[in-house]
Amino acid sequence: MKRAIISDIHSNLEAFEAVLADIASQGITEIYCLGDLVGYGPNPIECIDLMRKSVKVCLLGNHDQATLFDPEGFNHSAERAIFWTRDQLENPNLSGASERWDFLNELPRLCREESFIFVHGSPRNPLNEYVFHDDIYNERKIERLFAVIPKYSFQGHTHVPGIFTENREFFTPDDIDGRYVLGDRKAMINVGSVGQPRDRDPRACYVVLEGSLVVFRRVEYPFEKTIEKITAIPDLDNYLGQRLRDGK
Repeated sequence: MKRAIISDIHSNLEAFEAVLADIASQGITEIYCLGDLVGYGPNPIECIDLMRKSVKVCLLGNHDQATLFDPEGFNHSAERAIFWTRDQLENPNLSGASERWDFLNELPRLCREESFIFVHGSPRNPLNEYVFHDDIYNERKIERLFAVIPKYSFQGHTHVPGIFTENREFFTPDDIDGRYVLGDRKAMINVGSVGQPRDRDPRACYVVLEGSLVVFRRVEYPFEKTIEKITAIPDLDNYLGQRLRDGK
C-alpha cells in the first residue's frame, strides 16, 4: 500500500492544497495526518474542512488540543494565534461550527498498525514531547524512546524532517537523497511540516510510504499569499508569516 503521511498544517491553506495536489498526482488516496491542523496560520476553518474530507487518519496535535482547552506553555505569538483560531471556530455566522469542534475533540492521540506507530510528538508522549536532531547525544532519552516503538514511528511536532536510528544516528533528507529503506533496525521518521517548515527550506514537506520505502517530498506553494493573509490579521504576529519565507 502506498500512503502519504503529513503533519503540522497550521492553518496554512495554500501549503495544504499544494501538498494534496502533489499527493493526488501520484495516485495516492491513503493520507495520514499527524496533527496540528490549526495554530499560527490564517485559515483554520478551511483547513479543518479540507482535512475532514481528504484524510483517512488524523491525529491530535498540541495546537489542536490548546485550541480545544487552554494554551499552557505556549509563547506569546502562538498563544495569540490559538485564541484567534478559537474565535474563528466559534463564529456564530459560520455554519458547521459544532461539527468542526466535534472533529477536533474526537481526534485520537496515536494510531498503531502492526509494526508502525503514528504520533504527533513522540512515541512515549504522543502529544507534547519534542525529539530534536541533537537528542542523538542523549543516550538515555533515545533508548527510552526506542523501547516503546514496535518497529517504526512516524512523527512531526518539530517541523524538521529526518530519520532517527536506534544506534543514535540522525539523517536529514539531503543526507539520504530523500529516500530511506526501512530495515531490521527500529527507526523514528519525522515527516516535517506542511504549513511551517523549519529546516530553512520554505517548501512544504511530507513523506510517502510505499512498502518499506520512505520518500521525502518537497512541494512549492505561494507562501507570499499566506504571508499577506497573516499580515492582514492583527491578532496574528507578522513574524508568523515572515518565517514562512525563510523556512525557520
